[in-house]
Amino acid sequence: MKLGLGLYRHMLNDEYYAFAVQAGCTHVIVHLVDYFRQGQANPSNNQPTGGKDHPWGLAGDPNRLWTAAELIALRKQIEAAGLKLEGIENFDPAHWYDILLDGPMRAQHMQNVFATLRAVGEAGIPTFGYNFSIAGVAGRTSGPFARGGAESVGMDGPVDTPIPNGVVWNMIVDPNASPGTLPAITHDELWRRLQRFLEEALPVAEKAGVRLAAHPDDPPTPTMRRQPRLVYQQAMYQRLIDISPSPSNMLEFCLGTLAEMTEGDIYQTVDRYSSQHRIAYVHFRNIAGKAPHYHETFIDDGEVDMLRILYLLSKNGFDGVVIPDHAPQMTCSAPWHAGMAHTLGFLRAGLMAIQRGFKPQPLPRGT
Repeated sequence: MKLGLGLYRHMLNDEYYAFAVQAGCTHVIVHLVDYFRQGQANPSNNQPTGGKDHPWGLAGDPNRLWTAAELIALRKQIEAAGLKLEGIENFDPAHWYDILLDGPMRAQHMQNVFATLRAVGEAGIPTFGYNFSIAGVAGRTSGPFARGGAESVGMDGPVDTPIPNGVVWNMIVDPNASPGTLPAITHDELWRRLQRFLEEALPVAEKAGVRLAAHPDDPPTPTMRRQPRLVYQQAMYQRLIDISPSPSNMLEFCLGTLAEMTEGDIYQTVDRYSSQHRIAYVHFRNIAGKAPHYHETFIDDGEVDMLRILYLLSKNGFDGVVIPDHAPQMTCSAPWHAGMAHTLGFLRAGLMAIQRGFKPQPLPRGT
């Protein structure tokens, strides 16, 4: 396994690359979507949170796709810092929202997806993560939830307020949308849209040499803002895998989201999907509670035995990248850096122990 770090768009510079190298990382996963653009509540030194039912911010330019030239330049910049660019996480909602909505611009937006995947492949970037969701990552709150009062993210109940027109994937795609809200659809309809998307996108991704990696629904509730979710229980990932045997049909395996689900055993689930060799990369995050009532914790302080997770991944031959998903903010002048350094140190030590033959025993209940 390889240790990596996820970096938001405004972090793609030499300072953050140096931090990653100094913390022992060899790879990075980057976000090119600017989640913080004109957002009302997103602090740039933390993960995007927004308000409980407020969008993160304004989506990008619908007429400007990421080009192979700029992706190649980014890859070379990262390589010059001593790192490898393993993947990009998330399409810009402005480029594909009518695929999620099955709207009038769907055909054009599929062409956007095809062009993006070809550019990513041409740039030599092997993985593209995505989250097929109308509501996106929404409904979260922040507060002093982690050990010692460190600020972290959580959820304190269902969020049923409807999504306004012009908002998709928790970002504003049309600031001039007419008044009203998005009509709710059924779970079956959302699965139909996903299957159609994959049937069209996977051949392009495969030809480009790019793995499409699907994130589970975060937070994992059956509905969010009156829209259905796809993968809100651990076993539901199998349905997505079974849509296509393509080697480009992979999982962006988010441990925190999976552990928040109300059904399933996280260790059996890790064993199940890693033994199928369908995990592209792993998000490491620990939690306490179950959706819709949970808090994120420090990596060593939640309900999941992370050393046991590393062991199971290693046992099944997973050799991809593991990254901290996000981390509690530590009380100091650099809260993001301190929280990430703590998580990365834990993961680096855990990887070294597993590589040297350490086999963790299950923790006693209540530990």
